[in-house]
Amino acid sequence: MDLANLKPYKGSKKKRTRVGRGESSGLGKTSGKGSKGQKSRSGGLKRPGFEGGQTPIYRQLPKIRGFKAFTQKDYLAINLNILNKIDVEKIDLTILKSYKIVPKGTKKIKILASAKFEKKVHVVADFFSKKAEELIKKAGGVAEVINGQ
Repeated sequence: MDLANLKPYKGSKKKRTRVGRGESSGLGKTSGKGSKGQKSRSGGLKRPGFEGGQTPIYRQLPKIRGFKAFTQKDYLAINLNILNKIDVEKIDLTILKSYKIVPKGTKKIKILASAKFEKKVHVVADFFSKKAEELIKKAGGVAEVINGQ
C-alpha cells in the first residue's frame, strides 16, 4: 500500500445533485422548488421569526430590563428583634411562615443582629450574622445552621 493507491471507502463519497440540467434528470425546469411563490425565488427564504410583515412576537413583548448578579443571595433577612415577639422554644422557617413573618414562597432565611435579644430559644436558619449568633448564644439559646454556610 502506498499513497498512490489510497481511495475513499465505497459509498462514503456521494455525488452532488445537479439541479436544472434538463427534464430527464428529474430536477430540471424548476429545480425541485415547485412553481411560483416566494420560496421558489432566489433569496426567497425569510429569516427565522418572520411573520409575513405582521409585527413579530419578539417586538410585541416588552423588553426584559434590569440585571441580576450571579452572586446575589436568595434569602430573606430577619432581625432578632422580630424573633423576640415569638413565644416558641424552637424557631424555624415553618414557624415564621405560620406567624406570617415570612412570605409563603421563601426558601432561605438569614438572621441578622439587632440591639437586644433576651430569649432562650433554639433558632434554626440557613445563615446567621456573626453578631446575631453571639447574641443568641449569650442569651442561652442555640443557633443551628441548616444547608447554608
